Amino acid sequence: MVVQEHEERRGGRSRRLVAAPVVGAGLASLVLATTGCSPGGAAADDAGGDPREVLRSAAAALVEAGTARARTSMEMASGGTRVTIRGAGTYDFVRRVGELKVQLPQDPSGAEQQGPITEMLAPGALYMKNRGAGVPADKWVRIDITTLSDGNLVTGGATDPLTAAELLRGAQSVEYVGPAEVDGTVVRHFRGVADLSRAAKLASKENRAVLKAAAKGFSKDSVPFDAYLDDQGRLRKLRQEFSFANGQAGGGKAPRGAKGVAVLSTTWLDAFGTKAAAELPEAGDIFAGKIAES
Repeated sequence: MVVQEHEERRGGRSRRLVAAPVVGAGLASLVLATTGCSPGGAAADDAGGDPREVLRSAAAALVEAGTARARTSMEMASGGTRVTIRGAGTYDFVRRVGELKVQLPQDPSGAEQQGPITEMLAPGALYMKNRGAGVPADKWVRIDITTLSDGNLVTGGATDPLTAAELLRGAQSVEYVGPAEVDGTVVRHFRGVADLSRAAKLASKENRAVLKAAAKGFSKDSVPFDAYLDDQGRLRKLRQEFSFANGQAGGGKAPRGAKGVAVLSTTWLDAFGTKAAAELPEAGDIFAGKIAES
C-alpha cells in the first residue's frame, strides 16, 4: 500500500504526516527529560516533582479519577491536503472501556460522506459499528488489536486514552515547559520523548501486549509528546507523534539514515466522573461473516 506523505514545518523543525487506512472503514476512510529548569525558566519544583515521575504516574491518576469525557484528533496528509479524523465520547479508566463516535474525512472523490463509526475500546480489542464494507448496520466487527502492527495506537483513527497515558510510563527525556491553559483549566505543560519498549515493560498487563506490538511496528521506539496535567496529576491534553518507516504502518524499524513519517494523535480529557456506562457487544451482535476488502 502506498501511503502519501506531507511535510510541514513547526517550531523550526521539519516533520512529515502520513495517511494510512482505518481498519475496514472502506475507501473513504483514512487514518490518517531532563529535570531542572526549562528554556523558559520554569523550575522542576513547579512541575510537582521530578517531571519523569509525574508523567509516569499519569495513567494511575486517570484510573483513580474513574471516568472522563474524551475527544480525539488524528492528523495526516492525503494528496498534499491535510485531513483530520475526530472522535468524541466517554472512557471508563477502571473498566478500561471507552466508546467513541469517530468521524472520517470526506472522500476526496466527492462521494457522500460516511456517517460516524462507533468504536468501542476494550482491553485487547477494538469493536467497530457502521464500518461499511458489507457489514450489516446493526452488527459490530471485532478486531484483536494485539495482531495489529501498531497495537491500534493509530489504525483505528483514535488512540485509546488509557493506552496513550500508559505510554508515558516510558518517558525518559522530559522538560517542564511551564503553566498553560486547556479548555479554561490551568495545567502544567510537559514536553519530552517516551520510549515504546520501556513503556511496554512497565505497562499494566492489559496494555503490555499492545505496546509490545507497537514497539515492533513503528519505525523507531521514541515517541515525542506534549502532555498537559492538572493539579491532581490528571491528563487534560496529550499530543503524541508516531513514526512509520518508509511511509507505511508496520514497516518495522527504519534503515539507518532513513526518515520516518508521522501521524499526530491528540487526546483531550475533561468532565472527570461523568457517566460512562458503555457495554461491550454480546457475541450475537458481532459480525461473523467475511469482511469485504476495501
